[in-house]
Amino acid sequence: MNIKNFALAGAAAAVVSTSAIAGPVKPQPGKDKCFGISLAGKNDCAAGAGTTCAGTSKHDYAGNAWKYVAKGTCTAIKTPKGVGSLTMIKGR
Repeated sequence: MNIKNFALAGAAAAVVSTSAIAGPVKPQPGKDKCFGISLAGKNDCAAGAGTTCAGTSKHDYAGNAWKYVAKGTCTAIKTPKGVGSLTMIKGR
């Protein structure tokens, strides 16, 4: 393999690995999207600026990042910044 092909293969691998974490987690029937409970980099997807999707949240308990949880449990989940929410939490 020459250097050009090697570089092209490396670039393609980088795109594939980046797209694997940039998309949302597959829908999970029986679960709710819970905002404001995920740790940095552990979100399942996002709802606004600062994150793009799975694994991209920059800080813990971001109000615009959500994680799947068992249906009916979101608002009972307590974090150091408050409880989880079924809708985006502005200002967090």
